[in-house]
Amino acid sequence: MRKHEYFVYILTNFNRTVIYVGVTNSLSRRIAEHHEQINPDGFTAKYQCKYLVYYEIHQYIRNALAREKEIKSWRREKKNQLIEEFNPGWNFLNNDVLGD
Repeated sequence: MRKHEYFVYILTNFNRTVIYVGVTNSLSRRIAEHHEQINPDGFTAKYQCKYLVYYEIHQYIRNALAREKEIKSWRREKKNQLIEEFNPGWNFLNNDVLGD
């Protein structure tokens, strides 16, 4: 039986002033898509959010979607705290996920 993985992730821009919360079933593919700006009119392209600073893994899509919605509802300070607990330096994790 195939194991499913769904990722809730947070991207930021180079100066770490804007954040974006998303969900996907392939984190490496989705990060590459954000980096390549496949949707030039989208939020992440407009604000240059292409740097991964946080992610978590879920087995079930319904849990991942609920978590994405929960995080999106938080104030910025709480999102910052979540990122800092996972990634204290707000390091860009793209290469860790993409394997480059």
